[in-house]
This record gives sequence, structure tokens and C-alpha cells, in this order.
Amino acid sequence: MEILWLDQKDVKNVLDMASSMEVVERAFKQHGLKKVQMPPKTYLYFEKHNGDLRTMPAFLEEQDITGVKIVNVHPDNAGKGLPTVMALMILNSTSTGAPLAVMDGTHLTNIRTGAAGGVAAKNLARPNSKVVGMVGSGNQARTQLLALAQVFDIEKVMVTNRGIKGCKEFVKSMESYIKCEMLIKSSVEEVCDCDILITTTPVRSPLVKSEWVKPGTHINAIGADAKGKEELDPQILTRARIFVDDIVQASHSGEINVPLSSGLISANDIYGELGEVVAGIKPGRTEDDMITIFDSTGLAIQDVATANLVYGKAVERGIGRKLNMF
Repeated sequence: MEILWLDQKDVKNVLDMASSMEVVERAFKQHGLKKVQMPPKTYLYFEKHNGDLRTMPAFLEEQDITGVKIVNVHPDNAGKGLPTVMALMILNSTSTGAPLAVMDGTHLTNIRTGAAGGVAAKNLARPNSKVVGMVGSGNQARTQLLALAQVFDIEKVMVTNRGIKGCKEFVKSMESYIKCEMLIKSSVEEVCDCDILITTTPVRSPLVKSEWVKPGTHINAIGADAKGKEELDPQILTRARIFVDDIVQASHSGEINVPLSSGLISANDIYGELGEVVAGIKPGRTEDDMITIFDSTGLAIQDVATANLVYGKAVERGIGRKLNMF
């Protein structure tokens, strides 16, 4: 039996942000309509090595597609010449269970997470949003901005990070994609003066204070994706309408996990899931001065939907290598 092997170059050759956003938005809609099977991601923690390994399976009934992603997060990898996040994606046949394709999941993860942020902002931010503030300047910051550019006419981007080098690299890499004013700021407070705020850091102590966030802001909280992580002052959550990608998963590993466990907010403070908004089950933003938050932990349905897109395009274009497994 042959399996299609797609390395990172292959995935990059066929995957673009616009088409990824389409399939990710469709996946969120199916999630909102309860037409998916997706247990919460499971974690193995390696405290000795400051890292973890996660498995993420999902089945999307409408498209009859399934698969699983194995992904790590090791913040110290930069010093070892390795990406912080690396992933392997397996797409399976639902009729036989046999693997159809094995592909790089690292670039796929970056793109599908950015796509989810774009879908969230499309449904939750003010339609006339023009100024973007970014806390963090790594790969995920780049794909978040690429996705926003699919939806909004961005006029100004402000970015800050722990080091100026990362910010300069971010600006240099994004200038060819987005024609707007790009400013490097020395503080988180400065970049909070925006319409859409993106946080993509792995911190465990909040960076964004409540008093810095003005009414009407939409926040994509991307960095908190494991127990104990949080980027936002919990007081912001008490002022905002909170949407999560998945309530069970976000409760133990998203931006809401620490405030929930400490009792600063309750489950009743979570307004809904993004899929419910996409499916028209719940409203998103209802007032211009409302603060909205999207708590993104990353869902396996995003991976399967995007992997299926990659697989289809690769087969159509004759990309990849066929390997014998059995």
C-alpha cells in the first residue's frame, strides 16, 4: 500500500492563507453544529526539558475526513537551532483507517493557527478595523497578520517583543506582503492602542494590563496553549465578551485556564465558542465599544481540514513522494 509523503517544502508549495481560511472557517462551522468528533488534545509534559508533546485527532463528518497530529512545544529549541513547534500530520481513510498521507505539520500548524485568528477577527472585530497591535514577533505573529490582511484594510501595524532583533526581522519579513506603516514599539502598552490586538507569547505571567485595552478592541489571545500559561490581565476578561475555540480544551490549556482555576472568572463568563458564531447560533460583537476576546488553543479539526486541503492539491499537482508502508 502506498502513502503520500509531503515534506515541508511540499506543504509550502500548495498551502496559502486564503484557501486555508476557507477550510478552517468551514471546520469551525461544523464544530458549532456538533458535526465533528474531537477529543481534547492530550499532553505529555517533560519538565526536565521545558517542553511537551501533544496528540490531536479529529473526524469531520460532513467532509468524511479524519487524521491526527503529533506536535511538540519546546521554548528552548531556538538555542538548539530547532523550531519551538514541530509537528507531524497523518491523514487517514475513514473507510479503511489506512494512512493516506504523512506530511510536515509545522508549517501547516503555523498557517492554520493564523487562519483561525483571521476567522475570529472576521467574525468578532469591528469591520472597519485598521490598526493592529502585536505582542510577539515570531512565526505565529507573521501568520496572524497574513490572515488579518485577508479580511481588513490594514493601515498600521505596531509590534513589540522582548528583543528588538525579533521585531526588525518581523517587519522585514512582512513588508513585502502587507503595504502599510509598520512601527516597532518598546512597550506592550504602546501596541495596545489599536483595533485588533494579537498576543503570541508563551508567558506564564500576564503581559497586557487591563487599563491599556480600550473599548472596542478585539483580542486574539494565541500564546496560551498549555496549563499555566496566560498573556492577559484577568481583569480584561471580566470586561470582555469571551469566545473560545473549544470550551473543554480552553478550560485546561487556554487563556482562560488560570483565571478559571483561581476563581477569577467562572464558566458562565464564557460567552460561547467561535464555531457557534460562524454557524449563526450565537451573535459575536453586538456593540462597537465591546471588547471581544478569542481564546485560541488550536483544534485538531483545523489540522485535519487543512491537511485534507494540502493532500488534495498535492495529488492534483503530482507533488510529494509515494512510499510503501505495508
